[in-house]
Amino acid sequence: MKFYIATDHAGYALKEFTKNYVRELGHEIIDLGPDNADRVDYPDFAKKCAEAVVADEGSFGILICGTGIGISISANKVKGIRAGLCHDAYTASATRAHNDANILCFGERVVGKGVVESMIDAFCSTEFEGGRHSGRVAKIEGCSLGANLG
Repeated sequence: MKFYIATDHAGYALKEFTKNYVRELGHEIIDLGPDNADRVDYPDFAKKCAEAVVADEGSFGILICGTGIGISISANKVKGIRAGLCHDAYTASATRAHNDANILCFGERVVGKGVVESMIDAFCSTEFEGGRHSGRVAKIEGCSLGANLG
């Protein structure tokens, strides 16, 4: 699998750990910044990662901030992105299986390294189930177009 990764200053330390773990699993990972822990705005890096994932069909993203909340909200503003904020292996698996998530989000202040490993393992090993979930994912995509969800 190919991953793009980005963070803000509050997720920088966990980004370095995450990159190494993803590489250990044999996946490709491209770091979109930042290059240090100096203060930056997470929407800038969420957009950079989300746009890279959309442009590179079949790729995935990992986004980290202090809580994972702001960066996931920002990424989901990009058409074609389904960024799932996860806190454990179950939510990482469910966001792939049910939401066809293409970006995994989490917070450095919320999860530890062992949880990050289990989330990445679950995210990478889970396929989108399709079926009844396909219509829901289509509705999610329609939201970005202002479509009627009824």
